[in-house]
Amino acid sequence: MTDSDMKSDLLRYLQDARDALLWKLDGLSEYDVRRPMTPTGTNLLGLVKHVSGVELGYFGDTFGRPFFDEASRPAPAWYRETAEDNADMWATPEETREQITGLYRQAWQHTDATVAELPLDATGLVPWWPEERRQVTLHHVLVRVLADTQRHAGHADILRELTDGAVGWKADNDSLPPGDATSWQNHHDRLERAAREASDGV
Repeated sequence: MTDSDMKSDLLRYLQDARDALLWKLDGLSEYDVRRPMTPTGTNLLGLVKHVSGVELGYFGDTFGRPFFDEASRPAPAWYRETAEDNADMWATPEETREQITGLYRQAWQHTDATVAELPLDATGLVPWWPEERRQVTLHHVLVRVLADTQRHAGHADILRELTDGAVGWKADNDSLPPGDATSWQNHHDRLERAAREASDGV
């Protein structure tokens, strides 16, 4: 398998996760894309903002190809080293959905250009990692970011289902067994009964 083949495979699965994340925002209100859905504040638009920073950092700064430039395109406050904890995990009222999703799409282009221009064994330094393990290869970073993005796409699946019941992998392929609302409710009730029976038997 050539470098080009491996890059194509990894980027295809990364793009699937990217598309799934953005699709989970479709049709939702500003409130619903921003509101915290877990005790730690996980929210849909924050996930997109986070993975934007992940791609820009790992495929930009790590390989000496920074996306932001103080002269022409300064980094936003949430991306800087001085940012408060979790600043990349939520959207302020001043940050629009279009700004965040637009930055994510720009991050894709930056990532794809880095992958196209460098061999998989190209080495870079992750500035925010401990010094003794900062050196990485492009292949390692691609696998890491792919895994991270797929994980967050799974988070988004659950948040969207909890928001309005919408489920599925993508608009044209939900990747679910066939069933209507009644069959899913029956399935849910069956699982609830099974859980209660197991609990009662302990």
